[in-house]
Amino acid sequence: MTPESSLRKTVLLIGASRGLGYAMAAEFLNRDWNVVGTVRGSARTRLHELAERSAGRLAIESLDITMQEQIAALRARVADRTFDMLFVNAGVTNDPKETIGEVSTEEFIRVMVTNALSPMRVVETLHPLVAGDGTIGVMSSGQGSVSNNTSGQREVYRGSKAALNMFMRSFAARHGAHGRAMVLMAPGWVRTDLGGPDARLTIEESVPGVVGTLLAAHGTPGLRYLDYLGRTVPW
Repeated sequence: MTPESSLRKTVLLIGASRGLGYAMAAEFLNRDWNVVGTVRGSARTRLHELAERSAGRLAIESLDITMQEQIAALRARVADRTFDMLFVNAGVTNDPKETIGEVSTEEFIRVMVTNALSPMRVVETLHPLVAGDGTIGVMSSGQGSVSNNTSGQREVYRGSKAALNMFMRSFAARHGAHGRAMVLMAPGWVRTDLGGPDARLTIEESVPGVVGTLLAAHGTPGLRYLDYLGRTVPW
């Protein structure tokens, strides 16, 4: 890392190998931030290619957020660092037409562990490494809004993101005195593997707004539930 690079702000971006996470890594680099991005496993990804073009400004760590021991190992590897932002990008879905009465226990656990429990384990483990005036962000969804749910569908996914929102409110209540900005991010309905081909937004339309909203929140203490245009999403 060059002296110039060490003066840049740094984001620890969890889940950056593809889709929204990969695009966020590229956008942060474009906005002159350093990035530490995580991928699952040891296989080569697009993020590795981006790292090779980043002039040392993108470092890659391995993490499966559903594995507690891997979260602890990541904490140990980066324990001597301070990050300006921690952002956790995680999400899986199931059959969108499957109701809560139809979903199997195994599938329910898979979605809830990946979308709600694991991101919060990451936040709980890594938040001490975030600067006192830094930002902690988690990828939520507009579908996690209870009051906006007037159409049903995606019941298990909606429930997992609503649970994530509640867990972050509890975290904020316990850590409200630390002065950090905290953001639950709703990126919009985006054409990714999760969002599907019929989604309204492209990644290129969503991600600059996602990153811009996070940067605008930087330095303002407290938890907010925001969309990619910076608008407040109702709980």
